[in-house]
Amino acid sequence: MRVAGISGSIRDDSYNSMLLKNIKEHYASHFDLEIVKIDKLPLFNQAEELDPPEVVKTFKNQIAEYDGVLFSTPEYNWSVPGVLKNSLDWLSRGERPMISKPVMVVGASISLMGTIRAQMDLRRILSAPGLSARVLQPAQSEVLITQAHEKFDENGQLTDEVTLAVVEKAVKNFSEMLKKG
Repeated sequence: MRVAGISGSIRDDSYNSMLLKNIKEHYASHFDLEIVKIDKLPLFNQAEELDPPEVVKTFKNQIAEYDGVLFSTPEYNWSVPGVLKNSLDWLSRGERPMISKPVMVVGASISLMGTIRAQMDLRRILSAPGLSARVLQPAQSEVLITQAHEKFDENGQLTDEVTLAVVEKAVKNFSEMLKKG
């Protein structure tokens, strides 16, 4: 199974990008995770939705080829980052590669609340008619890494044992979802 990993943070040394890299390294036996960048996508423009810029066409074609998508989102102002929302806006128009695609949502933040509000918003957005993704339910996949600066080491490795167990359970559940198609 091939899974696209999309980080909602385009910052160098992002905890959400680190989380995706950790999942890629430690759970390769469950699925092949490939990081897909969203930092070069132009702002969504409805006038271009049916004939988008080439970078958007390439992005949408990439997503269409994957068996599932794993989103890792930070929380900005109690919601998803604009760059992540922008990528979803492009995916929801014209060709719609997210429809019925298996999705898992995770997140990491340095705050005490983690990314709970961003994940709730992201799940709601992913259920919109233009996306209609099949999102793994929070009870099966809730990965809300709080105080991330204390849970990753200087090499970007997730080291907190409790968090590692939560990630492992979620990845196992997502892997099962992918196998069911």
